[in-house]
Amino acid sequence: MEREQLADFLRRRREAIRPAEVGVAEGPRRRTRGLRREEVAMLAGMSVDYVVRLEQGRSSQPSTQLLGALARALRLSDDERTHLFHLAGHRPPPAEGVARLARAGLVRMLDLLDTPAMILSDLGEVLAQNRMSVLLTGGLTGFEGERRYLAYRWFTEGAGDGLPPEERERHTRELVADLRAAAGRRAGDPEVERLVARLREASGEFRLRWAEHEVAVRRADRKTVTHPEVGRVVMDCETLVTPDQRQLLLVLTPADDEARERLELLRVVGVEEFPAGPAGAAGR
Repeated sequence: MEREQLADFLRRRREAIRPAEVGVAEGPRRRTRGLRREEVAMLAGMSVDYVVRLEQGRSSQPSTQLLGALARALRLSDDERTHLFHLAGHRPPPAEGVARLARAGLVRMLDLLDTPAMILSDLGEVLAQNRMSVLLTGGLTGFEGERRYLAYRWFTEGAGDGLPPEERERHTRELVADLRAAAGRRAGDPEVERLVARLREASGEFRLRWAEHEVAVRRADRKTVTHPEVGRVVMDCETLVTPDQRQLLLVLTPADDEARERLELLRVVGVEEFPAGPAGAAGR
């Protein structure tokens, strides 16, 4: 691990990004060049303290998951991401690992959107989020193991338990049917087989749903998000899928005037989250 070179690389990449590129409002009194450390921490789903220690060359060796999150937050190219892994003392991800990193073209589209949006794998792992998505749903890119997949959290941790019963029922059926479609496309893929086996082992509800053998790819949907500060927000969801159907861009737009007003309020709350001041002066 090349701590000093890693610290210098991360600091320079952070300073090279314009806040607007990642959906962060610059504000009239911003004095920090590029992003603040707490903004990188929010985008990467990690603590501000760890980002500070990385940039000061006094951190422990970051995991490959953390490096992937930093690469997404800092909008690194493929070559820069490979360099990041080398500096941190890791081999760059193999081909199957690269598939779990958000595609650069989708990330550029993500950065252009001012409505909540995220990039997901075909198995429901969130690979990248824009700022409005993080403000609405919280950071969803920091999970590890089977918890990376929405279906696993849904059936083993009650991720959908806060929804109205009829909405949870609909989402449950759609989630399993979409996983069925992915399993069909990726027949024999160890990642899919491992996820399905773990779900069948861990959840009786999943076993019953899986046995129904419903198949459907989710392309449009409506989702209710209950936010702790602005309340219930109803969003319409549209998806853009890559040609190989391995990654998708999920775009959420307000379903009605009330949702639009609450989303605007959330945007203001988000701006207030980072008061003007020197880097590191504010945390999440």
